[in-house]
Amino acid sequence: MTARRSPLIAIFPEASFGAALNCVGIAQQLAKQGATPVFLTHGGFHGVFADYGFDEYRIPGEPDLTADETQSYWQDFLSHHLPHFNLPPQEQLTTYVAPVWQAIVDGAMAVEAGLQSLLARLKPDAVVIDNVIMFPAIANAGVPWVRVVSCAETELPDPCVPPYLSGLASGADPAAFTAAYRAATAPSHMAYNTFRTDHGLPPLAEGLFMEPSPYLNLLLAPDITRHTRATPLDPGRYTCLDGCVRQEAPYTPPAFPRDTGPLVYVSFGSLGAMDTAFFGRLLEVFATLPARFLVNVGAGIDSYSSVPDNVHLQDWFPQPSVVAQCELFIHHGGNNSFCEALFHGVPSLILPYCWDGHDNAARAAETGVGQALPRWDMTDAALARAITELMGDSTMRDRLRANAAQMQKADHVALAARRILEVLPA
Repeated sequence: MTARRSPLIAIFPEASFGAALNCVGIAQQLAKQGATPVFLTHGGFHGVFADYGFDEYRIPGEPDLTADETQSYWQDFLSHHLPHFNLPPQEQLTTYVAPVWQAIVDGAMAVEAGLQSLLARLKPDAVVIDNVIMFPAIANAGVPWVRVVSCAETELPDPCVPPYLSGLASGADPAAFTAAYRAATAPSHMAYNTFRTDHGLPPLAEGLFMEPSPYLNLLLAPDITRHTRATPLDPGRYTCLDGCVRQEAPYTPPAFPRDTGPLVYVSFGSLGAMDTAFFGRLLEVFATLPARFLVNVGAGIDSYSSVPDNVHLQDWFPQPSVVAQCELFIHHGGNNSFCEALFHGVPSLILPYCWDGHDNAARAAETGVGQALPRWDMTDAALARAITELMGDSTMRDRLRANAAQMQKADHVALAARRILEVLPA
């Protein structure tokens, strides 16, 4: 009798480390539960998942970029958009959001044929997609597909939830932002809907670039920050996750020349790390405070000739292992970082610069799990004051630690894997 093979789950995250590393956590659990997860990779991300022990398949036709070429591309991107990161969300719509959506649509069109051929060759039992845009090749692959929403919860619209990318607080009037967002994204949305209909998919409503999966949707929105919706999500199709944190190697903090005070972790993602002038400003403030700072400066580590004696720079950290040991996490509001802070009971100080960071910053402040400082009017004094307040807020810390204990006990990364396997054909 031939042994039945384990289910093959193809995982396709967008080309960002937040989505990629969130999917690593799910893949680790899928493997533990008897499946064979494999990753479909964009150019520049080949090798990321192999480092965690997973097989990778580059999408045919994607550029085979070296690490240096990828770094150069993003450095040029940052140089062009850096002024836009210091604008409020609505002012970013025409300068940043609209061009990025057009690039996302162009990218989806460019990989369609290659993705279609790769899925036909692999013949997975299911496809897991963590992205902000749908690919017709996945919908047409003839197998169940699972949508992972690892961006902000605002990605799923509802009358009681602020508009996606708006940074608005709950209850604020969304009309002006919604109108401006739809106007700014209209050209790329029209092109995308044409692309969809050309490949047999129905068009999406104004402003939307991805539909819910008819099989399963995994929403990475911990209960402590989750919105109350006018229309509750159908529990048969949606699973809300109280954390989806990957397993990383242990981390031992270094000895600092000034080795006293609480430990603070600082990371603004791979894109944010390229803003070396902003990091230089942060380091000047950190030097004045009675704490130790672990700072992820990415590939720009050689840009810093003078480092305060209470600061340690690295180009990469095993982030979950570091956050678990810290008293405060200063970050850009990426949902992966935000959820890791909550999972380990650590308050967030969010300094958003784009995309869902604005939404998560607003939500952190209004749910009492951290503070938000907008970059467009942040002063050094305000930054120092926020860090000091958060490190001294024992009430917030106790509440977050109690919540973290519940999140860890729930083990929702394992739940995510179980739900994925449940959608497979019998």
